[in-house]
Amino acid sequence: MNSAPALTEQPLDPAFEARAINTIRMLAADGVQQAKSGHPGMPMGMAAAAFALWTRVMRYSPTNPDWPNRDRFVLSAGHGSMLLYALLHLTGFDLPLDELRNFRQWDSMTAGHPEYGHAPGIETTTGPLGQGFANGVGMAIAAKWLAARFNKPGYALMDHYIYAIAGDGCLMEGISSEAASLAGHLKLDNLIYLYDDNHITIEGGTDLAYTEDWAKRFEAYGWHVQRIDGMDTEAVVQAIAAAKADPRPSIIGCRSVIGYGSPNKAGTAGVHGEPLGEDELKLTKEELGWPLEPRFYIPDDVLAHFRQAVERGKALEAEYAKLWEGYRKEYPAEAAELQRYLNGELPTGWEEALPVFPADKPVATRNASGTVINALAKTVTNLMGGSADLAGSTKTMISGVPAFQAGEYGGRNMHFGVREHGMAGILNGMALHGGVIPYGGTFLVFSDYMRGSMRLSALMGVPVVYVLTHDSIGLGEDGPTHQPIEHLASLRAIPNMTVIRPADANEVSVAWKIALTNSGPTVLALTRQNLPVYDRTAEGMGGAEGVARGGYVMYEAAPDGVQVALIATGSEVEIAFNAAKQLAGEGIGVRVVNLASWELFAAQDAAYRAEVLPPDVPKLAIEAGVTFGWERWVGNDPRKGAVMGIDRFGASAPYKRVYAEFGLTPEAAVAKAKTLIQG
Repeated sequence: MNSAPALTEQPLDPAFEARAINTIRMLAADGVQQAKSGHPGMPMGMAAAAFALWTRVMRYSPTNPDWPNRDRFVLSAGHGSMLLYALLHLTGFDLPLDELRNFRQWDSMTAGHPEYGHAPGIETTTGPLGQGFANGVGMAIAAKWLAARFNKPGYALMDHYIYAIAGDGCLMEGISSEAASLAGHLKLDNLIYLYDDNHITIEGGTDLAYTEDWAKRFEAYGWHVQRIDGMDTEAVVQAIAAAKADPRPSIIGCRSVIGYGSPNKAGTAGVHGEPLGEDELKLTKEELGWPLEPRFYIPDDVLAHFRQAVERGKALEAEYAKLWEGYRKEYPAEAAELQRYLNGELPTGWEEALPVFPADKPVATRNASGTVINALAKTVTNLMGGSADLAGSTKTMISGVPAFQAGEYGGRNMHFGVREHGMAGILNGMALHGGVIPYGGTFLVFSDYMRGSMRLSALMGVPVVYVLTHDSIGLGEDGPTHQPIEHLASLRAIPNMTVIRPADANEVSVAWKIALTNSGPTVLALTRQNLPVYDRTAEGMGGAEGVARGGYVMYEAAPDGVQVALIATGSEVEIAFNAAKQLAGEGIGVRVVNLASWELFAAQDAAYRAEVLPPDVPKLAIEAGVTFGWERWVGNDPRKGAVMGIDRFGASAPYKRVYAEFGLTPEAAVAKAKTLIQG
């Protein structure tokens, strides 16, 4: 791993260093005060540790924030966002001082919590505590995998560290425990976290609810643990050096004083989540020997020192460019492959790897997905993922390749353990790091455990693929605890989340194609039970590629016009199809609309949507889940539109009996369709 110094090899003059650190503190305090909202305490307490990290340790290039071998910095304690904004501005990233003045204002780059994509240098969206902690583990996994695949003797192309600042809240949240446990197991020695051990939360001292020995906990996880004075920059630098020398992930407990410098609020909960106030801000500046005016004051010599990061970054890039050029000449195939990975490009002709399933025997869509994953993995060689201890059920294992483990960092099968939330946060980190295409699997019902991270996938727009199987009462005997009812509606409610529920194996191939080309996250909702593979060449049938438009006419028998449209998704398409066959046999003009993805269908133009779902045709929707939301497609007039669904929890029994008991049968659909036709 790299060990080159960043900006300052030796300690600075103490007086100058104090002014530089106080610059960070006062930018944070001024920003929060001007916004009349925010969290000044953490930035003021961790300013010294952050200064040491950003000026004496980290390798980055402010003029090229996406330089691939940069060290990553994650502010897991995202409420302290002004700390990050101050550092980005001071070190020369494209974050003007006016943006700090506009902290928390409409359309500014400086949101209340760091938002990925809002400003250069923000590696991930943080705020929900513990998320950044898990993201960093995912970044470390991606970096290890790329290094194992591409680094050669003399060519350490992927040789960077993942740093984070985490707080008491991050360590209390369960997701960090899940991620930390896996990181320790994997011996991710490229992971170094600074823990802001300030003993304060919003409600008061941490001893109100948090009295465990965090250090022993992390030692038990298999981490290298240190405790230091977080206000001592030299101690921080030496602790990071010790962390780099250890073959484990590292956490450095930095004892700090929240709101340092505030005469009346330092060390109290009063400085955690609210501005200092005008009077206390004045007293704080006097205490630190800081000019009262102007606000957002930055001494020229301090700014010049921070801005050395720009030239240092350019030098690091130039050094890397030489390394890359030598690598490209000696290993041209590997260089081309790595560049494609980093660019997020798929290999030429990758779609040809997608399997076509014959219409000769039923296949569960989870099994079809497993077949697709294995077919794609041979061509899309940076596709990697796994399951939360359910690979045998979710069919997420890539055959013939090793698992990603300590000492086997080139493996592509991830064993996340029974850690659904940690898995989702880690997947986000893998995608954010870049170079890999991550997927993770579990049962759809356990998306409840993952929702916080899944929401952030959508908020950031990162291309994570969620393989969520056992997607309905069709899993049968496991009963209500494992039968998802409200989950499809819940996931559809997340903006920018593409949910796809394919109806047969060939639609699974199309769904995976969509997922790998989607700029945001995708949910594949898949069955445990077998479903027919439809003969798309038969009369009246539409091709599986219609899934790409979200909804399409899958079957129609209406020589004299459509009298009723049956709308369904996933396994319930079979119910609609069989009902349609019966209606057609009675001379009723019928259409089956497969609405596999509401999001993709809603993105089509109005003319296409009206063509598929004519406004004047009665509509019956069929889905083994809550009816909530379906009025969007069937309308609000019960004489013209209805939904057959389940607005209660499931039941334990063989799945065919469960479907029958809930009235989800072709016969029931025929009867309801006739009622709608009659008006």
